[in-house]
Amino acid sequence: MTRFLLDRVGRLGRFLWSGWVGVAGLALFAAIWQQGHEAYGDFILPSPLTTLQATAELLRADETWRLAQATSARAIQGFLLTAVLGAVLGIAVGYSAAAMRLARPLLTIVMGVPPIAWIVLAMIWFGSSAGTVLTTTVVAAFPLVFANVAEAVAMRDRALEDMAKAFGAGPFQRLRTIVIRHVTGQYFPALAVALGSTFKVAVMAELLANIDGIGVALAMSRSNLDVAQSIAWVVIIVAVIFVVEYGVVQPVRAELERWREAARPWGVRR
Repeated sequence: MTRFLLDRVGRLGRFLWSGWVGVAGLALFAAIWQQGHEAYGDFILPSPLTTLQATAELLRADETWRLAQATSARAIQGFLLTAVLGAVLGIAVGYSAAAMRLARPLLTIVMGVPPIAWIVLAMIWFGSSAGTVLTTTVVAAFPLVFANVAEAVAMRDRALEDMAKAFGAGPFQRLRTIVIRHVTGQYFPALAVALGSTFKVAVMAELLANIDGIGVALAMSRSNLDVAQSIAWVVIIVAVIFVVEYGVVQPVRAELERWREAARPWGVRR
């Protein structure tokens, strides 16, 4: 138990230490943002400090937390459904070459339809309800996760799988120890992209369908020409994405990819 706890604490320390690189990236982004503000002025691009003040003002209101919770709940539901369906169906289809050939044109059709068109269709089907947001988020993010998982399974090392089978490993054990470990390398990067897509599409659907949430708040700040408040709402959305990705997705990824630790001293790949 002591060794287990020390191992977890060590990996947590390496993860937190590697976060300094992310902080440096955010500082660089803020510097570029400040340059844009100085070049174009407050009306076009408020300064980072002004935006932080507007964000702090929004966070003092209970209504902000209610709207953020409503949007986050819808987006996270779509993200979880996408993660589960994309993984399960991707693994199932990846084992069959015929199913892969059948799925590719269907994915092209789904990915070729703009998200705004799905929002319009969902509004017709479900009206101004959570069903519209859930449908559009899943449709927008599912093809990416599904395609990455299916391709990873189709490109698995069959010789390694045959060797495991020769040593008596059953289908479930080969799936758990070989296929899933191979899939995670493409699954989690796809999840990171899907997470951002679900939140973007959720806000877009709320704005167009007039569904109570951050999308409606953005529409109101746009009608008031309040650029600082508009960007403040974007900051809140991005903050929620950071919490979900680095508080849930990345820890789960680190747990499933412990075998990569030997090649990552202090959280940095050699």
